[in-house]
Amino acid sequence: MGSIYLIPVTLGGDDFLKVIPEKVLTITRSLRFFIVEDIRSARRYLRLIDKAFPIDECEFFVLNEHTAEADIGHYLDHVLNGSDMGLMSEAGLPGIADPGARIVAMSHQKNINIIPLSGPSSIILALISSGLNGQNFSFNGYLPVKPADRAARLRQLEKKAREGYAQIFMETPYRNQQMLESILEICRPDTNLCIASDITLPTESIRTMKISEWRKKPPVLKGRLVIFILQ
Repeated sequence: MGSIYLIPVTLGGDDFLKVIPEKVLTITRSLRFFIVEDIRSARRYLRLIDKAFPIDECEFFVLNEHTAEADIGHYLDHVLNGSDMGLMSEAGLPGIADPGARIVAMSHQKNINIIPLSGPSSIILALISSGLNGQNFSFNGYLPVKPADRAARLRQLEKKAREGYAQIFMETPYRNQQMLESILEICRPDTNLCIASDITLPTESIRTMKISEWRKKPPVLKGRLVIFILQ
């Protein structure tokens, strides 16, 4: 039986040597079977880390939020027959804010060996750079899109944050500005907010301030990759 390798991917930059260990690159280059969130981004990443990567010799299986459970049953056939396989997210580590956890759970049921590989996670990098509570924290993924529902959720998170539990969440780049506006409108002036933008990229910016300070000069976040943390 083969193994499933959990493959880290860059957080959007091309300087992969800065964030991906050489051993991880060697393992990734050796694989020919991949379960991926998006085939185009997976192929692009493999060609980034190896311009001569034999894409045509590879087989890709798509696993995203639209993939039905019935469709992924055969994805592990190659592993069961002795071949290793890689699991890739579009960015960062698979299984966090990513549908890859479904195939990992299925692999455990089939007694397949899971091998996590070290690489960047915007969530963890934001937390350790924030100065907020790294002992007690929650990752909440994406918050509701509707303004009223988003406001209610932010109030819930702020309540937990003010009890000492750092609350991490994210938004899609084109809705980041609306999210920030909601946070600054709803949260109390003395609540801490970390805005971690474009982590590992040349435009990286990580700053923690109180809501009252952010209100004086809100940053422009539209189109950027952002992690928010309240406490």
